[in-house]
Amino acid sequence: MASAQTPNDTLGEEVFRLAMASSASGMAILDPEGRWLEANPAFERLLGRPAARLAGERITAAVAARDVEAVRDALAASTGTPQRLTMVFVHADGHEIRARIEVAPMRDASGRVRALVMHAFAAGAAPDAGTDADAIAQRLAETETALAALNRLQASFAHGVSHDLRAPLRAIDSFSALLASHLDGDLDDTAHDYIARIRAASGRMATLIDSLLELSRAQRAELHATPVDLGLLVDWAHAERADADPGREARIDVQPGLQVLGDERLLRQLVGQLLDNAWKFSRDRDRVRVEIDGERRGERLVVRMRDHGCGFDMRYADKLFEPFQRLHGPEQAAGNGIGLAIVRCIAERHGGRVWAQSEPDAGSTFFVELPAVPDTGDPA
Repeated sequence: MASAQTPNDTLGEEVFRLAMASSASGMAILDPEGRWLEANPAFERLLGRPAARLAGERITAAVAARDVEAVRDALAASTGTPQRLTMVFVHADGHEIRARIEVAPMRDASGRVRALVMHAFAAGAAPDAGTDADAIAQRLAETETALAALNRLQASFAHGVSHDLRAPLRAIDSFSALLASHLDGDLDDTAHDYIARIRAASGRMATLIDSLLELSRAQRAELHATPVDLGLLVDWAHAERADADPGREARIDVQPGLQVLGDERLLRQLVGQLLDNAWKFSRDRDRVRVEIDGERRGERLVVRMRDHGCGFDMRYADKLFEPFQRLHGPEQAAGNGIGLAIVRCIAERHGGRVWAQSEPDAGSTFFVELPAVPDTGDPA
């Protein structure tokens, strides 16, 4: 059964649909395999087909045969980064329309691609440069307005969650403690255990709220790209965890010179989540051991973080970066399943990706691909 929509959900959907309906350029929503989900009136006019007839069909059915392969390649690549392409649509009456399209991924709160959004407008035989520039500017303005409205709604929702859910949790914890204190002499061990469980559950819920807000901020935060030394971020993350767990011995080895181009605040969050993951799942080891190194591949730096913890079965690796998915039980210090979703969100916002290799009881290796600092060619 579908969950009830909140007022913010409904308003956000209305803003998005208004932007589609009023756009002078063609706008459509496709599923990740390139099938039509929705098309606005401008797209209907472009193809000479109503949206109801397009629904469920692959977009390539409306593309000239000579451009089908190029469109397929662009759709496949657009699940990672936005793609632009000039190609030919076939109108319902048979005539061809040269069009410029842009396809970009639409991600959910965890960063997973749920759909593709396509913008299109007819190029014509000889497009006027000034008109073309005006159309692009108008399209960008429309998209930015809709996106800003949705971001405001999401920020408002996150604030509401933070404020309205924390208050009852604090009351549950406080009144449980007061009840235990007031009835201390009248409670047996079982009753004390029940109250302890109530307080522990409220604490886990509070931690989950914090993690969800952290994921929301990672998705919405404005990026400010600068050269970032990942080794320094690892030092900070290590110091924070050592302060929180002073009795735990840890050895963290980092390759010098791991320089990437990105938002320092978000990358610090990414490194912190990965190190926290290694820390938690090394609990049954004598000490935490982590090795971090990297390899430059063209304009990218692939960073490798290897731990020596309990590892996991690669058969379930597809769940690893999904929110609320846990590959370990509470006895292995499993968290709330949000940390690695945050890592993926931040990596993808930098145009990169994250993946893992592991086996049970043999540790795990996480790989993060990020933009490398441009090589100026100057000698070191």
